[in-house]
Amino acid sequence: MPLPTLIESLAAGTTRVVDLTNRLSSQTPTLRLPEPFANLVDFSLEEVSAYNEPGPFWKHHNISTGEHIGTHLDAPVHWATGRDGKDVASIEPARLVGPACVLDVAAQVAEDPDFLVDIEHIEAWQDEHGPLPENAWLLVRTGWEAYAQDRERFLNADENGPHSPGFTARCAQWLAESTPLSGVGVETVGIDAGSAGGMEPPFPMHHFLLGHDKYGITSLQNLGQLPASGALLVVAPLPIVGGTGSPARVLAFVQEGAA
Repeated sequence: MPLPTLIESLAAGTTRVVDLTNRLSSQTPTLRLPEPFANLVDFSLEEVSAYNEPGPFWKHHNISTGEHIGTHLDAPVHWATGRDGKDVASIEPARLVGPACVLDVAAQVAEDPDFLVDIEHIEAWQDEHGPLPENAWLLVRTGWEAYAQDRERFLNADENGPHSPGFTARCAQWLAESTPLSGVGVETVGIDAGSAGGMEPPFPMHHFLLGHDKYGITSLQNLGQLPASGALLVVAPLPIVGGTGSPARVLAFVQEGAA
C-alpha cells in the first residue's frame, strides 16, 4: 500500500491499529529462574514529584526494570550464540517493521499446554497462505494471553518445571537457518517452551534465532484480531546501547475486514 494511501485509510478507519502489547506494571508476570541463577528486577515506578514542592507544575517518576520484562524484544547479544551480534540499539529499523504471519495453534494448546510447534505446522501455513515473506515476523497464537495478568497461571510451573507452549529444537533451527524472517513473536513469557531447558540444545529458540541475527518478542496480546497474513507489524523497543533486550510497544496495521 503506498504511504499516502495508508495515511488516508488510517484517517478513514479502513485501516486499524491493533495494540499487541501487554500492560506494563509491577504486577506484570515475569520469568522466574531457579537457583542458583539470578533474576531480573520487576518493573516499578518511583515518584519524584507530583504537583508538589519537588515539582509544583508536573508529575514524573523514575522507572526500574529489567530488560526482559513484559512485552519485550530479545536482541542477539542476549544469548551466548549471539554474543558477537547486535545489541538493541544496533538493530536496523527496517528489521523491526515487516509482514505479520499469524500461526494459530490455540486449539492444540488448549488440549496440551506443553504443545510444540514443528516444521510441518509452519509448512501447512505456507501451503495455505504462501511463503514466509522477507523480514516477516511469525506470530504464534496459543491463547496464552488469557493468563497475562495472572503470574501463577502465566508461568504455569509445578514440581517438574514450567509448562507452556513453544517450538521443537529442529523447528527452531529451521526457522533460524532456512527462513527469511526477522523474528518470532509469542504470547508466553519467553520465546522458548517451558520445557526448553531439557531440550538439545537447551533453549533452542534463543540458541538458534539469536545466533542467526533473528529476534524474539514475547508476551503479545490480541493476536486473534489479526488475519493469518496481510497485517503489518511494527516493533518499537528502546534503543538501549549495549542492551540485550528492551520492553517494547508492538503494533499491527490491519485493513478493516481482513481479520
